Amino acid sequence: MKHFLTLCGMQFLFYAILASTSSNTGISEDPEFVEQIENITVPAGRNVKLACTVKNLGTFKVAWMHFEQSAILTVHSHVITRNPRISVTHDKHRTWFLHISNVQEEDRGRYMCQINTVTAKTQFGYLHVVVPPNIDDSLSSSDVIVREAANVTLTCHASGSPTPSIKWKRDDGSKIAINKSFSVSEWEGEVLEMTRISRLDMGAYLCIASNSVPPTVSKRIKVSVDFPPMLWIPHQLVGAPLGYNVTLECHTEAHPTSLNYWTRDDGHMIHDNNKYHTQSRVGSPAYKTHMQLTIYKTEESDYGTYKCVAKNPHSLPDGTIRLYTSAPPSTSPAPTTSELPQTLDPQLEEKSDNTIPSHKNSHREEKGRKGTKYTSNLNEIDKSEQKFQDSEPRGTHYEWPEQKSNNGCSRQGFSLEKHIIILLIMIGSFSHLCRR
Repeated sequence: MKHFLTLCGMQFLFYAILASTSSNTGISEDPEFVEQIENITVPAGRNVKLACTVKNLGTFKVAWMHFEQSAILTVHSHVITRNPRISVTHDKHRTWFLHISNVQEEDRGRYMCQINTVTAKTQFGYLHVVVPPNIDDSLSSSDVIVREAANVTLTCHASGSPTPSIKWKRDDGSKIAINKSFSVSEWEGEVLEMTRISRLDMGAYLCIASNSVPPTVSKRIKVSVDFPPMLWIPHQLVGAPLGYNVTLECHTEAHPTSLNYWTRDDGHMIHDNNKYHTQSRVGSPAYKTHMQLTIYKTEESDYGTYKCVAKNPHSLPDGTIRLYTSAPPSTSPAPTTSELPQTLDPQLEEKSDNTIPSHKNSHREEKGRKGTKYTSNLNEIDKSEQKFQDSEPRGTHYEWPEQKSNNGCSRQGFSLEKHIIILLIMIGSFSHLCRR
């Protein structure tokens, strides 16, 4: 009823304006609309024009009106409204164009083209204005800081036409933990609620608003989770030989980022110098830190207790590492080739016509032979020979060829036979000394 009364008033005003210029006598045919006004969809900010085509207009006039706003916009070639974005043109034939520049959301609605006949003729066209999504920061969450195990609520409000849909995603692509037992890749809705948040949930969350009108927009909200420092020490007991370099390690987790340093057991902080070098490397996630303390050329005074300390506003824990003296690393000697002496005492050669000829023979440990018994027996024989040589006068060193079986391998009784040979040599040497 309201619109009807308004339209009646608009028509009365319309006819009053045209009274001085309209004369309907002598018209054989009434004006008629040739085409329907096209319905148009336009993004906000663009320009648009609506066309109204009339035949047999004669001396009648055409007017444009905005039905929802109950406003006369133009009459014939005159602009009635004070809106500077509205204008009208005529193609010098039978089409009247209504121009709207920089279309705004309030311009949407029905537009009426009317001819001032005795019974007014009208037709409507609809202008649909679409608006890209826009996130209202004043009604949306900003960056938040919470304690671990607290609940978090994030809000994102967006406007646009059609009404935008809201989705939440994590910036790093990981899942959103709604609670301890339910995680999703994305969450739909203006409100995102997370219960008992943990440090694993820390990071950036994206609120994404879309309504099929480009561009899609997003807002990045950073969620920080505060917790006291935690320490993890891979090796609490570390050994190092005197004069060697050694590195102590300690891993920390803390937010806000902790102040990390090393101390001795007396509490004095360790600083970088020729003796010590400290290093802290930020890990992934960023709340992890790898601490290292390198001690150069360890001395007796370096052994003892060291502490890695992580300090933030929530706590001041420390971890203890004990450095002790250890034996230097040993290396296994490579297999060696031994050769029995081959020179005889010159005195023995001069005074005795019955000299024992020397034979050059090397004893090599066979490669790939299983066990070490063979090698150890040789060592024992060598030791026995050495004792005998120490008790002998100079010039009584003998060498005997190794007895081998037909296939070139040492016989199983090799050790026993060699001991018998040594005994015989000792007896012969003793007799020789007696003769002298």
